[in-house]
Amino acid sequence: MSTTHVVVVMGVAGTGKTTVGPLLAARLGVPYAEGDDFHPAANIAKMSAGTPLTDEDRMPWLDAIGEWAHGRSGLGGVVSSSALKRAYRDRLRAAAPGLVFVHLTGDRALIEDRMSHREGHFMPAKLLDSQFATLQPLGADEAGVAVDVAGSPEDIADRAVTALTELDG
Repeated sequence: MSTTHVVVVMGVAGTGKTTVGPLLAARLGVPYAEGDDFHPAANIAKMSAGTPLTDEDRMPWLDAIGEWAHGRSGLGGVVSSSALKRAYRDRLRAAAPGLVFVHLTGDRALIEDRMSHREGHFMPAKLLDSQFATLQPLGADEAGVAVDVAGSPEDIADRAVTALTELDG
């Protein structure tokens, strides 16, 4: 399957955005961009210290992701971004209308377990509560699908492709 959509793989930390995103992009035949790479150094330092980002902290990051997505409009692409709040997704859509979201969802215990086993990531598991507290799931009027993160990354990517195909249906 190929797509001209720009897809944002979203969800709380630990859902597998960085793992599933490239797999999804490969299945869709489009480039992948790692959302964490768009964070300013100050954001990385703040999260590494265990301090949740504020909305103000997130704006330059969202704008950078939006700029990338805008540049891929009509060409297709996959980018990861927590995109936890509707306002964040609205900001991304303002930069790149037509975005489609794949919301990776799952059991909190599973997500926390996965976070505790990853190495070298700046986001500590202790920030997971703040992520869930901030999360506003996709609204019925938002283009996107929810995909459960149980199973292997390959299974999750396959389910995402199926859900996106049905969305385009």
